[in-house]
Amino acid sequence: MNRSVHAPPPCGPGNARRRIVRRIAAGAGLLLSAALGTLGASPALAQDWPTRPIRFVVPYPPGGPLDQVARALAEKLREPLGQPVVVENRPGAGGNIGAEMVARSAPDGYTIVMGAVATHAINPYLYAKIPYDANRDFAPVTRIATVPNVLVLNPQTAQRLGVHDVAGLVAYARRHPGQLNYGSGGNGSAGHLAGELLETLAGVSMVHIPYAGAAPAQLGLLAGQTDLMFDNLASAAPQIRAGKLAAFAVTTARRSDFFPELPTVAESGLKGFDIDTWFGVFAPAGTPRPVVDRLNAEFTRALAGADIRERLAKMGAQPSPLSPEAFGEFVRAEQAKYQRIVKASGARID
Repeated sequence: MNRSVHAPPPCGPGNARRRIVRRIAAGAGLLLSAALGTLGASPALAQDWPTRPIRFVVPYPPGGPLDQVARALAEKLREPLGQPVVVENRPGAGGNIGAEMVARSAPDGYTIVMGAVATHAINPYLYAKIPYDANRDFAPVTRIATVPNVLVLNPQTAQRLGVHDVAGLVAYARRHPGQLNYGSGGNGSAGHLAGELLETLAGVSMVHIPYAGAAPAQLGLLAGQTDLMFDNLASAAPQIRAGKLAAFAVTTARRSDFFPELPTVAESGLKGFDIDTWFGVFAPAGTPRPVVDRLNAEFTRALAGADIRERLAKMGAQPSPLSPEAFGEFVRAEQAKYQRIVKASGARID
């Protein structure tokens, strides 16, 4: 009986190469399927998220401006997101503690932070060591608002010095180097850096007097302990309207809608002077883009509401939402600006 005998396939180099190619192709197919599955899951992720409460970290104490705005926005987001947005205060180290906590959180859209000019533009150059990378560790969501600072003097001091505007103040400072002083909320604060920028652009020398916060600094100015101050417009506005502080100019590139009669410092002769307080929302780096886009859309929609705009107006704040890309570009430009100012000031916190 004849039997067919099948020889084993040849084991030459050509056959081995074909087997390798088939394995590579199979692996590539699996990778492609996985990638397509991930892409296909993105819209579903946006639709499914959120399924539990969202933690909204404010890296400053309760009751402050950022805390108040965060709580108002959290309430507005509850209905469209279908989940509570819970504000959690984590103050300390100039905002670094709360910002670090969010930077180290899971990038799943359930933890976000109300960052600010301090946490993302000033502190990286002010602190000798900072526990996060302001760019690499965060996904920008949107800017919330900007608040001008304002150059103010005690009216009696202004009268004694015989100055009535920025030009007069600069002229006096040039004639009396080192005799004027200015208060601020502390080394590296926005008020301190605004004073440093004034000295640099005007070519004058003043003495910086740091206080333990902006509120004590304002009290010192009202009491005549200091000559001038760059104060937050929101906190200075009641004193300006009451005639207890003399306002010379706002620090932003354009005039404030709340005090349109006040010129800008740049208009007053110091071109390039542009400093304000801003704050915005960040998520941990790696947060899925559909979630970032959803957050951006909901915050932008909330900022358009009359009640939120009214609340911001009481702070002298202007709603100013941006796309995630535009917000990221804005933050990087602010970092470049404050890197120069902090370096010139010599301010450093170990």
